[in-house]
Formats: sequence, structure tokens, C-alpha cells
Amino acid sequence: MLSLSLSGDDALDARLDAYAGALGDAFAAKAETLAQALADAVKLDKLSGQVLAARSGALRDSIEAEVAADGDSIVATIASVGDVKYAAIQEYGGRTAAHEILPVKGKVLAFLAGGAMRFATRVEHPGSTIPERSYLRATLDEQADAIVAALAATPQETWGAT
Repeated sequence: MLSLSLSGDDALDARLDAYAGALGDAFAAKAETLAQALADAVKLDKLSGQVLAARSGALRDSIEAEVAADGDSIVATIASVGDVKYAAIQEYGGRTAAHEILPVKGKVLAFLAGGAMRFATRVEHPGSTIPERSYLRATLDEQADAIVAALAATPQETWGAT
């Protein structure tokens, strides 16, 4: 007759029970780190001369990373937040509508045209075509393989730590 005895099953059960929670926490922490690194790359590379040169820095300063964990999902968002009206048209390109330009701080507009200084009480702008200058999607594309590799390594790292 064969007799089999298993020892350590309680410890294994406890480790397996703890693993699910630890893995969720590890994925959330990893997502936070990766999202912040992605946002930093957008700000320090793409919006500091690689794609767009900073004039006021408003677009660069508006880039934020947010990670939300909800039950079984973790969502990382890197986006322009706040009131930067030109953020989307720079990312995707597009056309602005024709519009009137009026003076704000004085009674007339002053500008150079044809090498001469011109003055006008109003100007009819015909609209502009803005080319795509992707700073968010391009950075994600560049870092996608490293992000996937970091996330794929998380279960094994977590198992070794539990």
C-alpha cells in the first residue's frame, strides 16, 4: 500500500492567497512609475525641443500622469490637463477657422508685413492648417516595448517577493 503525506500545504495556501493582492499592488505601483516616466519623457524631450520648442511652457507644464486602480483594472493616463487650447491640434493636427483679430491692450494692432510696420484696428485671419506634431502618441510608441517588458516581468518579481 502506498502512503503519501504532504507537508507545507498550509504555507503554500497562504502564499497563494497573498499573491493575488500583492500582484495587484505591484501592477499599480509599476503602472505609476511607468506613467510618470512617460510623462517626464514627453515634457523633457518632446516638448523641450524634439517636437515642439517651448515658448511659454504652458503645454509642457500641463502634462500630467494619473493612474486609477478599480477592481481588476488599472488605467494609466498621460494627458494635457487644464486650459491649453492648442494641445489637441498640436498632437493631431488640424485646421483653425477663419476669425477676426482685435487689439486687446491698445486701440490698434501693430505687425510686420512685407518688411514694413503695419497698423490696423482689426485683421481678418483666414485660418491656419496646423500639421500633426505628436508628442504624446510618439512617446508612447517609442517606449511601448519597454513598458510591456516591465509589466510582463511584474508577476515573477512579485512571486519572488511574496
